[in-house]
This record gives sequence, structure tokens and C-alpha cells, in this order.
Amino acid sequence: MGKLLKLTLKDIELARTLITDVVLKTRLEESVTASKAVGSKVFFKYENEQRTGSFKIRGALNKLRSMSEADKKRGVVASSAGNHAQGVALASAEAGVNCKIVMPQTAAFIKQAATKSYGAEVILHGQIYDEAFQYALAIAKEENRVFIPPFQDELIIAGQGTIGLELAEEIHDLDSIIVPIGGGGLISGIAVALKALNPHTKVFGVVAENAPGMEALFHSKKVPRGLTYQSIADGISVKSPSKEMYDSFLSKYVDDVISIGEDEIAESILFLLEREKTVVEGSGAISYAAALSGKLDLGDKTCCLLCGGNIDMNLISSILNRGLTRTGRLAQVSVIVDDRPGALQALTRVIAKEGANIMDVVHDRLAPELHIRETIIRFMLETKNEGHLESVRDALQRSGIAQRIIHDPSSK
Repeated sequence: MGKLLKLTLKDIELARTLITDVVLKTRLEESVTASKAVGSKVFFKYENEQRTGSFKIRGALNKLRSMSEADKKRGVVASSAGNHAQGVALASAEAGVNCKIVMPQTAAFIKQAATKSYGAEVILHGQIYDEAFQYALAIAKEENRVFIPPFQDELIIAGQGTIGLELAEEIHDLDSIIVPIGGGGLISGIAVALKALNPHTKVFGVVAENAPGMEALFHSKKVPRGLTYQSIADGISVKSPSKEMYDSFLSKYVDDVISIGEDEIAESILFLLEREKTVVEGSGAISYAAALSGKLDLGDKTCCLLCGGNIDMNLISSILNRGLTRTGRLAQVSVIVDDRPGALQALTRVIAKEGANIMDVVHDRLAPELHIRETIIRFMLETKNEGHLESVRDALQRSGIAQRIIHDPSSK
């Protein structure tokens, strides 16, 4: 076991005094719809509305403002593909410190632009985060800059822990909180604060199934091999869990860690956008997906931490379509019919009578499963739910027009 990091409630309270003039106290509100779905009172903590679009500004600003004047003059450097970059960039601007951020060449353009807008010099290096990280360390050594780590730092963790202070002040009898886990700094800071103020509050962590490292470490399991570590929750897709963070905090303050699949994350993003009118990235939406999973004993009052809202707009369409498909509201229905005039018109009348909306229609006369003078008509349909989709399929089958219906696996 290496050297353990240490953090107290006083450290977190001190952090709040240093950052309160810049960091927003984000809203905490109960969701009636989410509460009904989960079976407990569900409160959302909207850190996606924080400055820079995530909680990262809290820890970064506490770190920058705690530095000596000599270190501030040296300047700082950090590596990140997104939220940490923006947090350090803004914190550096607020503290008057020269800042360089190394991002992988694959980092989303919008995140590069946002980081530059806060005044940082952005350097693109490598194809993956690990390469950007190593290059940032090299810059720190060559230019005598202070390296700002994403989570393995007591001042960073203390800053993130200020979320726990806000929660405890607003809900005195909170039974549980669900916190997304990437490196572990966020859950560690919150857990230290909440356990000190209310030891009965359970702190649950959640990771993506495609990046289950910390869950495996927490439950003493081996991390599965052959994973891509690619996830809708890209902000918490950490390949190797930090043993230092686990030994220092998670093993002592966290009650359980679970994993959640990609489809469930997509559904959660869709729900939050559609019902709560808020944009949340996969790394933040996973907390509500965990609440819905039934894997956790949440108690009467639980909080889902929506830790960030910096979702890539180039991906949001496919993510939403995945969520709509998963819930039966968007589906492809393929119908084999005799290739004769009027078949399409007859099918559309059946679909209209059932109240479904046709988004797209494609004819396929060359599919190998077709007999002579047959065609497949593929409908992309908008329906209310899975039950409504099944009623449309049944009506098409009973119509006498369809020879047979092909069930597309992607449309459930």
C-alpha cells in the first residue's frame, strides 16, 4: 500500500471559503416523475449547470488559490480531454496563472474551443488521453510548471467535496447519494463531507459497464479483458482504477459501487432532456440510471448527482435515437408483401389507424429471403411505447396485406 491521501471536513469547509465567490451553489430539486419511477424521493443536484458545465471548477479553483505565489508564477499544466481542461483553464484565469492544457488530438473541437475561451493555451498531442498525460508531465518538468492532476490531490478532492456540504445543508435526512466514478476524486470528497455530517447517509458509486475498473477493485474482482473502454459516459471511462484513491477513501467511506450499461445511460439522458428539461452528459446521467436499476437500497430520500453537461452535440442525435429505440418509441418495422400496386398505401392506412407516425419508408426488392414478386417495405415508426409498437405490428399482421413481418433486433 502506497502513501494514503488524507482529507477532513475542515479541509472541505476551508475549500468552500476559497471558491465561493466564483463557484455556483447549484440547485437541488426533487423530481416528481423520477421519484415515481424509482420508488423513493429523488433529488437531482444540477452540477451540469455549474460554470464550465461540470463540477471540475470546484477542485481546480481550490488547488490554484491554495498555491504559493512562487508556484503561481511558475504557471500550471494539465492534461484532459474535456471537463478537467475547462475547470483548470477557468480556475487559472481567475487566479491569474498562466495555463497550458494538453488534450489528445481526438478531443472534441467544441471542448478544445471552450478550453481556449477560458484563456488557456491548448496543445494537441497523441491519440489517447494517456499520451496527452505523459506529454503534460514532460512539459511540467521541462518548463518547471506545476502539474494539476485530475483527482489524486487533496486540494482537488476537497474542492469537489464542497458539493457534500451543500447537500447536507439542504437535506438534513438524506438517506443516500449516487455519484459517478471516474478517477474517484468526486465521490471521495463528497463521501468525506457527508459521512462526517451524517454517518447514516449511504454513498453509492456508479461506473459504466464498459469501464468497470473501480467496481472490480471495490468488490475484489478482476477487470474483464478485451474491453474497448468506449462509453456514452466518456468522462468516467477510466481504464485502470486508482488503488491510491480506493485505499485512501472509497474503501473507508463508500457503501457500494455498481455498473450500468450503455442502453440505460442513453435512456437516462433522454429522460433528463425530455422530462427535466436539462442537458446532461452520459457521465452525469448514469447516476439516475443507477437509481432506476434496482441494485441499490436507496432509502426514502436519494440524490442523483448530475455531475456534468458537456455532451458532444455530434453524438447526441445517436444517443437520443438509442434511448428512443430502447423505450419502443422509435422502431423499424419490416413487412414483406406481394409486390403489387396499392400495397404500400394499404399498409400506411393500417399504421395511421393505429396512431403511429411514419418517419421513413424504404423498399427492398433484392433481399435474399424474398420469393418471386415479393418486396420488403421497411418503416421507421414513431410510437408511444413498446405496447403501442406491438399493437401496430399485430394490426399489420392481421391486415391480410403482410405476408410476414421481420422483427428487427435493433428495434426490440
